[in-house]
Amino acid sequence: MVQNGFITGVSGFVGTHLAEYLATEGDAVLACDRVAPKPLPGIAAGSSSRVDWIPWDLADPEGLKPDARRRVEQFGPDAIYHLAAISIPADCGRGEPTPEAWAVNVEGTRRVVELAASLASRPRVVMISTSHVYAPVTSASPVVTEQSPLDPADTYGKTKLAAERLALELGRREGLDVVVVRAFHHTGPGQVPRMMLPEWASQFAAASDEPVKVHTLDAHLDLSDVHDVVRAYRLLAERGAANEVYNVGSGVNRRSGDLFELLRKAARSDRPVVELRPGRKQEHIADISRLAAATGWRPEIPIEQTIADTLAWWRAQQ
Repeated sequence: MVQNGFITGVSGFVGTHLAEYLATEGDAVLACDRVAPKPLPGIAAGSSSRVDWIPWDLADPEGLKPDARRRVEQFGPDAIYHLAAISIPADCGRGEPTPEAWAVNVEGTRRVVELAASLASRPRVVMISTSHVYAPVTSASPVVTEQSPLDPADTYGKTKLAAERLALELGRREGLDVVVVRAFHHTGPGQVPRMMLPEWASQFAAASDEPVKVHTLDAHLDLSDVHDVVRAYRLLAERGAANEVYNVGSGVNRRSGDLFELLRKAARSDRPVVELRPGRKQEHIADISRLAAATGWRPEIPIEQTIADTLAWWRAQQ
């Protein structure tokens, strides 16, 4: 079903991919961010002309400017995909969230939900949260369902859990349709090199014989392709239940060392590797049965393809 989709945080990694995917599917797209989006080379070239943009800094307490608000009202979104956030955990502070992280991740969410509640179109709000809201897991029991204990270990998770609760509370109070998505690790072309796979791929893409630096080869995590993830977001906008929470991940427990070897093979490189923080680390693994039941979604892109695409993108940047 074709729909009008409004995206916050469109200049980010996932926002760019989501805008391109919605446009490819025939949706009308209006998007916002603090800065104008720049299409990424090699990603759905040609569809970005159907993506319109307005400025909106979600940390601004004055909210959406009148001209921009009129654009949203005229557009009449059926769904708001709320992606805008400070999403690098290290940027959200230690111990307690920084004022900026709280202003963007929590108060920014309040402003988005309040905007939705004020529109005549009464759009569904697809609020993108994170697996970081869950309590830490062990290697013996890493899988989490949407009912698993919530106890964020970092400040990013704390802000997103607060944002989830705020969005659902405001949604119930205003009679608004809110869907919360807990996204697990995802990657692909265009992701910043502060994340695992692009950090490695950027090093392999560089003309160097230096060792490739990694944190650890013994991290265990749930990693998806960004193209699969944005497909899940659109399906949840269409078929998800109101005021429900959904995990979006691969459901597969992958070891970082195995991913590294796949990347080394794709790069055809024998460069040595240096572990900066060796040791086992267990991340959350998604139970995606609720998502599958609601939408029929399953991951489709093999991890080998994700790795090859990411490496090719970084080589193109050299």
